[in-house]
Amino acid sequence: MSDNLEHSFVKQLRENQNIIHKICRLYTNDDDAHKDLFQEITIQLWKAFPKFRGDSKFSTWAYRVALNTAITLYRKTKRSINTVEFEGRQHFLNDVEYDYEEEEQLKLMYQAVYQLNDIEKALIFMYLEDKDYHEISETLGISEVNARVKMNRIKGKLKKILNPLGI
Repeated sequence: MSDNLEHSFVKQLRENQNIIHKICRLYTNDDDAHKDLFQEITIQLWKAFPKFRGDSKFSTWAYRVALNTAITLYRKTKRSINTVEFEGRQHFLNDVEYDYEEEEQLKLMYQAVYQLNDIEKALIFMYLEDKDYHEISETLGISEVNARVKMNRIKGKLKKILNPLGI
């Protein structure tokens, strides 16, 4: 591949790597799995990059590739590997400005999101990232109407899970 193509890919990846990290966070439970998934998504993006036509934004295309890769690997590993909960392995420094209540709420929200199926996880992730329904539908390969209906159902599921917890 040409240096120009490689440079373009690295630039786009650098600008959009947070998308990949967020998807990795949704589909992994520990640091090593997160790193492995990030690497696998990056490899899949690199392999597919020469075929990227630019019909959509790079970020939309990256979402689609990353989500497909994560879902595929998640389904494969779900059958055979037990993982340690990600949150239980982090150590935080005591900092006066650190908001432990917010951290607890985020943990509870992630626990609720882990209960959703693969497509629901992807949809709620993109919704929380303020993606419009057009981009969500394009990325997930579903109609805008279907995306809206699924989102309303997900909101109902999450309310049932989080309301008893006071969130």
